[in-house]
Amino acid sequence: MQIFLARNNVQAGPYTLDQLNIMLTSGEVQLDDLIWHEGLDQWQRVGNLTNNQAFYRPAATHIATPEVNDSIINNVTVFPEDDIADANKDKQSVSLDRLYGKPERSKDTTKNTKADMTTNRQYKPTGNVSLNKSGANKNATANDKVIGNVVLAPIMSRLLATAIDWLLLIIAFLPLFMAINKLGGFPTDLASMDQMLAFSLNLAEKIPQSTQLISNVMLFGLVTIQLVFIVLRGQSIGKVITGIRVVDRTTHRLPSFFRLVGMRTILLVLIYLPFFTTFIAALLLAVNYYMASKSPKNIGWHDKLAKTLVVKADSSQLVKEPKIK
Repeated sequence: MQIFLARNNVQAGPYTLDQLNIMLTSGEVQLDDLIWHEGLDQWQRVGNLTNNQAFYRPAATHIATPEVNDSIINNVTVFPEDDIADANKDKQSVSLDRLYGKPERSKDTTKNTKADMTTNRQYKPTGNVSLNKSGANKNATANDKVIGNVVLAPIMSRLLATAIDWLLLIIAFLPLFMAINKLGGFPTDLASMDQMLAFSLNLAEKIPQSTQLISNVMLFGLVTIQLVFIVLRGQSIGKVITGIRVVDRTTHRLPSFFRLVGMRTILLVLIYLPFFTTFIAALLLAVNYYMASKSPKNIGWHDKLAKTLVVKADSSQLVKEPKIK
């Protein structure tokens, strides 16, 4: 099977199925690239054929025996000097360097050199290499981890974002905390839910309504702003400030509403809120970031729960995935 790839209206190929899967795994070929091979009646998005996975196993109906029909490939621009018929004749791939606008090595220097099985370049791509010129990798530093077309957020940036969000929450509750402190603070002998409920009702009677109103307005405003940023941008206020974002682990775009809001926001709030003023909340956070620091993809238990990644924010991550027809 001869496989052709295209991006930005420029074509490369042919490649074998093994070469394609190696490039998908390394992130060199992306899910938004176009693909054509025998058995397909038109160019299609790679992710549509792989079900947005980094592995392609063509269905039996996609495998055909006839030779490549050059007339089918004319929907994508090729370089004038790279005649497809000649490429089929020589069994050589158009370099991905050319596909992505990078300078190629001269034919004289590569003529007698065994090319890498994934491209015509003489080095082996790694999982930390992406050839997308417009991707987030332009913001990567030497110490950053790169997965496909995204740069993983450093653990310290994630810690800082969490600290900012918690600080904002404390500020929203500050008028209430100050009023409770004037009334003697929280008792330490609340052993049952009935005692806690009675204490809460007693506080509601003693704390001035103006103080309660101010705290409620501040809390409601904070929650509203946080939800707007999370739904529209995959970022809390802390993540906006630190320049990081939550994305889907597979597509590297905004996760679904259920996973972004239901799993990573509401469920986590329900888990942490009862322990807001105790060491248990800090312990849960410590476990999350310890797991992330030991994971190749910086995945903590928050990310495992929602199947997400936390990455450096880039505008391309906000582009919606095209619907599969």
